[in-house]
Amino acid sequence: MYTGHELAPRPVITSHVTTSPAPAAEETSLLPGEQTAARRMRFALVNSCTLASLSLGLLAIFLAMAGDVRTAAACLVACVAFDGIDGALARKLGVSSPFGAQMDSLADMCSFGLAAPVVVYASLAHTVPTPAAAIACVLVAGCAAIRLARFNVSPKDGKFFCGVPTTMAAAVLAVTVLIGLPVPGMALLAGVALLAFAMVSSFPYAKLARLLRMPPWLWLLPVVGALVDPRLTFAVIVVAYLLSGPVLWARAKRA
Repeated sequence: MYTGHELAPRPVITSHVTTSPAPAAEETSLLPGEQTAARRMRFALVNSCTLASLSLGLLAIFLAMAGDVRTAAACLVACVAFDGIDGALARKLGVSSPFGAQMDSLADMCSFGLAAPVVVYASLAHTVPTPAAAIACVLVAGCAAIRLARFNVSPKDGKFFCGVPTTMAAAVLAVTVLIGLPVPGMALLAGVALLAFAMVSSFPYAKLARLLRMPPWLWLLPVVGALVDPRLTFAVIVVAYLLSGPVLWARAKRA
């Protein structure tokens, strides 16, 4: 039984404020420019090389953990080769893109910033104190991350690198392990730390294209040296390149 007063229905208040629909999110194209099937295939080929470098870096870590250090070092050398191929292909095929640059940087961090120090750590096992080896390898990883991030946000110089590039540092470490450089463990450890600091230094280091323009007779010296003693020749070339940065920096300061 109803004993109250009849409630009048409340008036419905409609707002006169009109809301515009949210703008649809713009789809970001991973490959700027003309979207043709042939161009997309070229783009996929280039990024396949980047993924190959990434996969080889992971394989190097697995092999180093299993104790197969030299095969792991060979995988790192292959990483360096694929890292050079993907950039050259991207420019030659006209499919360079910001996405590709970020992919390359992430793959470099995996292969050269993580796999390389893991391989070095495995190679130094039982020859140097474990904490010292761990600190040196963490130093390589940290400096590689800084070097890659700095490269991504810095203006590019066509003639010189600012600091030793991570690719070259990883190549030096991989070849050192691969050829079994006859150097005491602590000396190798010091070299690893020096290489790490060289990556984040501000010293200018010549790019490969500039090195290729050196007089032909200069290229005969390492060739002859490799025939006599390849290990010693490799060590001399690495030391000479590392010293070239401070020398160029000092010359620029005096100019």
